[in-house]
Amino acid sequence: MTTPRPAVTSARSPQLKSVSLRQQAREALRTRIVLGQIEPGRVESVINVASELGVSVTPVREAVMDLANLGMVEIIRNRGFRVPVLTDHDLEEIFRLRTMLEVPAMAELAERAERAPMARFRQLAEEITDAARVGDLVAFLDLDRQFHLGLLELLGNRRLVEMVGQLRDQARMRGLQQLADQGELAQSGEEHIAIVDAVAAGDGELTAELVRKHLTHSRGIWAGRAEGDA
Repeated sequence: MTTPRPAVTSARSPQLKSVSLRQQAREALRTRIVLGQIEPGRVESVINVASELGVSVTPVREAVMDLANLGMVEIIRNRGFRVPVLTDHDLEEIFRLRTMLEVPAMAELAERAERAPMARFRQLAEEITDAARVGDLVAFLDLDRQFHLGLLELLGNRRLVEMVGQLRDQARMRGLQQLADQGELAQSGEEHIAIVDAVAAGDGELTAELVRKHLTHSRGIWAGRAEGDA
């Protein structure tokens, strides 16, 4: 009875490892795409990406398929994948949809009586600001995603979170590096602190105003220019 057990354990181990690598590859590619480190329109080889990440081709191929389902990449048969080129019209559509979804949702969150988890999001907001001050763009993006989607999750609407998550992934942060180089990224980080404080205070009107302003500011970062030019 003891002989089958090692075989079962051995069979499961590669599967768990494969899933982990797939997730890591997906997040690595997601970050590169959002930061504009993968040139839109250029065909990328899965083999080359796997080599850069130090993993086999399989988890990268699976990660690319995941990102294709989210609209972040297009699969080019027998060649690899490419990141679609976004026009100003595309970015404007994403901005307007996020504004329609997130502004009223965050106002609703602020007006709810239960605000116990806000301490966790206040800490996240401070960590976002710290990452912005030192120019750690990878940490900034990861924490920013946790902050915005985590707050929306408190409303208990899974579809809302999924839709906003996909819209976030489809945008680009072309101006993020420039803001970091100029030492101005901290302003975006500090906006998160103001938002979470407004939510914690139960001020729905102020929360809506701050979220709308934050999204407008982000719209400028997507295009790599001042928000007034968006």
